[in-house]
Amino acid sequence: MAKVGWGVIGAGGIADRRTIPEGILPAKNAKLVAVMDADPETAQTLSSKYQVPSYIRAADLLANEQVEAVYVASPTYCHKPQTIEAARAGKHVLCEKPLGLTIREAEAMLDECRKAKVNLGVGFMMRYNVYHQKIRSLIEKGNIGTVVFARAQLTCWYPPIEGAWRQDPKLGGGGALMDLTVHCVDLLEFLLGPVAEVGSLVERRVHAYPVDDTNAVMIRFASGAVGFVDCAFNIPDDASENVLEIQGSKGCIKGKMTIGQGPGGEVVQCLLKNAGGYSASQKREPVTYQPLALSVKNTYQSEIEAFSDSVLKAVPPPISGDDGLHNMKVVEAVKKSAKTGRFQKV
Repeated sequence: MAKVGWGVIGAGGIADRRTIPEGILPAKNAKLVAVMDADPETAQTLSSKYQVPSYIRAADLLANEQVEAVYVASPTYCHKPQTIEAARAGKHVLCEKPLGLTIREAEAMLDECRKAKVNLGVGFMMRYNVYHQKIRSLIEKGNIGTVVFARAQLTCWYPPIEGAWRQDPKLGGGGALMDLTVHCVDLLEFLLGPVAEVGSLVERRVHAYPVDDTNAVMIRFASGAVGFVDCAFNIPDDASENVLEIQGSKGCIKGKMTIGQGPGGEVVQCLLKNAGGYSASQKREPVTYQPLALSVKNTYQSEIEAFSDSVLKAVPPPISGDDGLHNMKVVEAVKKSAKTGRFQKV
């Protein structure tokens, strides 16, 4: 099988923890050929670990002829210049979310990739969770009836850390909103379709850094369904279940820990052919939820294989730069709603 040669820009952090070992290395149609990190010590360590050339400048990695696609996993403020540099070098780009610091940055990235005729994808790997794909299928088939309400929750404990770029608004663009909420919004749109308008609260509740550590977003989807996203940097990991819940006129699907970096989670479903009769007394038998058991595949491996396949077949990636731009437009509406106290159309 043909394999796409991958270079990784910003190869420390999430790339070393997840995407390289879980995604690129086991992918059937990909191979790691180079890594780059601005820190020389990190670059050398990764070179020894993965047995590939390392660089401290993106330009040097992009000059490597074996590199056909790059995974940009650097801090958000680097996404625009590094993506544009890669596109001009003729490399396909899978960029981590959020695509850029602003909508204008994301648009510039898309324009350059179109000019260079290279693919631009964005790292919303949670779409590849097998449970999320199954839930989407159940919704599309009408098994849950008319979708009424959905919730996606993602929280963690992220205290002040010196030099942490996600805690600097100039480097990351925001806190929990830009790191966690973007994933949850994208996931709910993957399941339920496009967002029409949002209302939000974006707060700093616990931690003393200049970005949000708490946010809550109410969503009205174009379909008429209502959604709720709650994300935070200030809830202990052991207390978080990362809940996904979809309620419809024929039942409900509930998930725990499917939202996150891991490949699995737990999902139960209660799907009924009809709602039954009306009872003013509200007396009824206990609801019985059945577990949904699926064979798990790593989401990072699926992400890399899907993007590599798009390169090999010369077709657009399944999660495109346009998806990343749309996500940023939703997030900008969330920010505006938080400032104005009013719902904002997307």
